[in-house]
Amino acid sequence: MSALKINYSQEIIAGLTTFFTMSYIVIVNPQVMASPGTGLTISGTLTATVLISFLMSLLAGIYIRLPYALAPGMGLNVFIAYSLIIGEKIPWPTALGIIFWSSFIFILISVFPIRQKIVEALPNNMKHAMSCGIGLFLAFIGLKNLGLIVPNPATYIALGDINLPIALGLLGFLVIFILFNKNKSYAFLFSIFLITSIALLFGLTKLPETYFSTPDFQSHFFKLDLIGSLKWSFIPVILSVLLTNLFDSMSSLIGLANSAGFIDKKGNPLRLKETLMVDSIASLFSSLFGTSPATVFIESSTGIQAGGRTGLTAIVAAFCFLPCLFIAPIVTAIPVFATAPILIFVGILMCKTLKHVKANTLDDIIPIFLTIVLMPLTFSITQGVLWGIVSYVILKICVGKIKVISPVLWVLALICFLALVTEHSTFLEFIMK
Repeated sequence: MSALKINYSQEIIAGLTTFFTMSYIVIVNPQVMASPGTGLTISGTLTATVLISFLMSLLAGIYIRLPYALAPGMGLNVFIAYSLIIGEKIPWPTALGIIFWSSFIFILISVFPIRQKIVEALPNNMKHAMSCGIGLFLAFIGLKNLGLIVPNPATYIALGDINLPIALGLLGFLVIFILFNKNKSYAFLFSIFLITSIALLFGLTKLPETYFSTPDFQSHFFKLDLIGSLKWSFIPVILSVLLTNLFDSMSSLIGLANSAGFIDKKGNPLRLKETLMVDSIASLFSSLFGTSPATVFIESSTGIQAGGRTGLTAIVAAFCFLPCLFIAPIVTAIPVFATAPILIFVGILMCKTLKHVKANTLDDIIPIFLTIVLMPLTFSITQGVLWGIVSYVILKICVGKIKVISPVLWVLALICFLALVTEHSTFLEFIMK
């Protein structure tokens, strides 16, 4: 696309639209990553979030030359914070190291055609099940943060008492629904500021002593533990992060390309190799800066709908992120019940992929069920992925459908099986006695 064909005013408007649609990540990602128990700070994570969004969206605009903006992805941030750091008690520097190594593999398989083979190896039903399972996990975290779901010694979990914060959170969800249904790009951001304003009026939160601060490059930058994250026990976790990141980015990219018409004669996304490379580099730099993996944001579709057709849209969106480096004190004043509705809403949107599942036999239904259910129930995306892949292969063997298992899937299933046996089974200990 030549420079003469660029409608600059249209591209700038599209870039602003993209930024306002995805700007909620500047607030939500630091709150997720700095949840109690992670050891991460809001200021450090906010700096990492803004910087990675700026640099990678800028790189995408220059190198890919399409209106694709990048930022830390929803779902992956919950996975890292709640499943790895809080759930499995992995120290945050080690978790960042895990992201680094999964991203390193990500880059290798993006350079070679391995990435495509992995995508093709897993059945479509499993891909949709993973997305739905992550969505349920995300929504569960949102409901928990809101206080609508609370621990119960008799029933494990129960419905919490409806108080003012929960009522405000439900109002925020309703506001998001109404604005999102009207295709308003500011739906998430407006809900956050509306609920925070009401919370201030009722004294449920306080204004910060200062509204601006300098970026925090001390807390997390380049403090990942590369050696400690290379243990054998972390191999399934690295694999899980890799697969989750892989399918998240591929689904977003395919959806964006098809909706915008950025496809070639064979139906493949335009500049696919360049996009995959930027996406994998963004994931690696996220670990260096101290946040969850960044990926192509599906919210880029709003900028495309606003007329964005070139990389200028992504460049404009990138520079819009820079002022956000200085608003850490403002983010700390935003109550968790103002951001929890976004987790719930995004989780619901991710569950929409369930409509694409086509399963009539139990050897298909059971792996799908395990993948979806085990993610929220075990508080781990990793377990859903491992049990889903292993059960799929085992059940196909049992019903004599070995031919549908590709060589790549055999390898993946073997890795997942070994991970389950070594990490969650006492069988080996029994044999060795």
